[in-house]
Amino acid sequence: MSMHRLFAEQLRCATDATGQVDLVKLGKFVSAAYEAGDRERQRMIEVRAQTRDEVEQDLLRTREFLDTIIENIPSSRYILLNRAGEDYYGMPREQMLGRTPEQIFPADVARVVNEQDRRVAASGMPMVLEEHLLEVGVKGRDRVVNSRKMLVTDGNGDPQYLVGVIEDVTERVTTRQRISHLAHHDALTDLPNRSAFNAALDERLERAQEASTSFAVLSLDLDRFKEVNDVFGHPVGDMLMRAAADRLAAEAEGAFVARIGGDEFMILMPDNASREDVLALAERLVETIGKELEVDDYLSHVGLSVGIAFYPDDGVNAATLLANADSALYRAKREGRSRVRCFESEMDQELRDRRLLQHDLRQALEQNQLLVYFQPQARVDGEVIGFEALLRWNHPTRGFVPPDQFIPLAEENGLIVEIGEWVLREACREAASWPRPLQVAVNLSPVQFQAGDLERSTHQILLETGLTPTRLEVEITEGVLIGDFTRALNLLRRLKALGIRIAMDDFGTGYSSLSYLQSFPFDKIKIDRSFISNLEATPQSAEIVRAVLSLAHALKIPVIAEGVETEAQRAFLAREACEEMQGYLVGRPDLIERYLDLVGVAVERRLYA
Repeated sequence: MSMHRLFAEQLRCATDATGQVDLVKLGKFVSAAYEAGDRERQRMIEVRAQTRDEVEQDLLRTREFLDTIIENIPSSRYILLNRAGEDYYGMPREQMLGRTPEQIFPADVARVVNEQDRRVAASGMPMVLEEHLLEVGVKGRDRVVNSRKMLVTDGNGDPQYLVGVIEDVTERVTTRQRISHLAHHDALTDLPNRSAFNAALDERLERAQEASTSFAVLSLDLDRFKEVNDVFGHPVGDMLMRAAADRLAAEAEGAFVARIGGDEFMILMPDNASREDVLALAERLVETIGKELEVDDYLSHVGLSVGIAFYPDDGVNAATLLANADSALYRAKREGRSRVRCFESEMDQELRDRRLLQHDLRQALEQNQLLVYFQPQARVDGEVIGFEALLRWNHPTRGFVPPDQFIPLAEENGLIVEIGEWVLREACREAASWPRPLQVAVNLSPVQFQAGDLERSTHQILLETGLTPTRLEVEITEGVLIGDFTRALNLLRRLKALGIRIAMDDFGTGYSSLSYLQSFPFDKIKIDRSFISNLEATPQSAEIVRAVLSLAHALKIPVIAEGVETEAQRAFLAREACEEMQGYLVGRPDLIERYLDLVGVAVERRLYA
């Protein structure tokens, strides 16, 4: 058997099913073969009684063969290639066997291969290269590989062959790099994430403390972004978020821009940026985001609110700086959004009070600090036909907390679901005890439609309290429908199927109220108090009320006007054929004990006409 064929057979035996070569096993095979060859040669010498000249000629031929291998390493030929090699190089082994590196690879690659082969052959030491770029590969694409080369010698330690093993680790390296990138970047916008921002802030703080420099931290929040997701869906919301992130990054060039989560961003300004430059950038960001962002065929108005904190004036550590930037952002949003606010000392106390109020609100539900007040609803001629249940909070130290302060907090932390269920149960329980079968109206938050099982809990409360479903009226704002419209509509229909009446509250203040009247058969429309209070002051309010009443009459939907406080307002509504009213003229919100005569057995009709 020729040496080439012998080595090919040895290499085949040392290769496993996956195409990996066991170099230790191969070395043993080769060494064993040369030892067997030496023994066979010695036996032949003894058997044939070779002459000294014959032996010397045999040794000379072997030496010439080895010299030829060493001398021709720069242009050595490939004598064996496994299936994995075929797949890697993208060519059949027939096209590689018997060819030199120069005939296979580009000149620069062949030069490197030959140089590596020469070095291994000369030193006898294996060569190992981890994760290096090989500028040749499947279909010509560059690949990242682990390379190993070793010299195979005979029994005397003389070099015979070079064995090279290449492991393609491109996918492994790419995946590792991708995982590392995702650990520090937001998947949607590819901006640095919260972790990366915190690391950058810590580094900036350390540098600023050593060099006594200053910098600014900006906390940003997209205004009305939730409405985009609710109205157009999350795919459009994602496209809009990417567009907003691109604008922020482009406008804030030179600053560190990160997406913290949701619709929140943070910006770390360069060292020693002046207060004027920081404010100018913040105003530009508000302006650029405030412009219409066109995403495919969708146009959506979103805004941007910005809060700013400066090091070291507004904090000397990361926690304080971030908290104060958030305080300034909260003030910007509270004052009307699409604004820029710098941190001021009183903002910190304001944010602390807000967080404390959130904590107290949870205790209020547990400690029976919440109350249900009732406000009468009447026909325009003054006959009381029902009550609206209104939530009140009597704080042990603050006194009565206005609903417009604590209800948004309850909606933010999700506590409104539990509170809303409590109000509904209390209102139904109270109404079920009235001798007169008056109706009771209860407000539902959009959050109650998005979380929990509103239909099940409402049905259960009606069964528990014994209230006839037709006596219950739930009031919703268009915010309920702005969310998941289909889901909310189906839920309203199921509530209506129970016999519950559905009223559209604050009608006329939103932008989609009219379209919703086409989608659902509301039992009542409530005209917002802002139009009623301006009836005598602005002609426009009177025209809006007339238009709403005309539309409702055409659709055969009863109307109740909120905020009726004067006889003149009542008289106007009577002339325009408004059916019902609610307001101080009829009665103020109070505990039901004040209105026991109205819910009693013999109730005197109260006429205000």
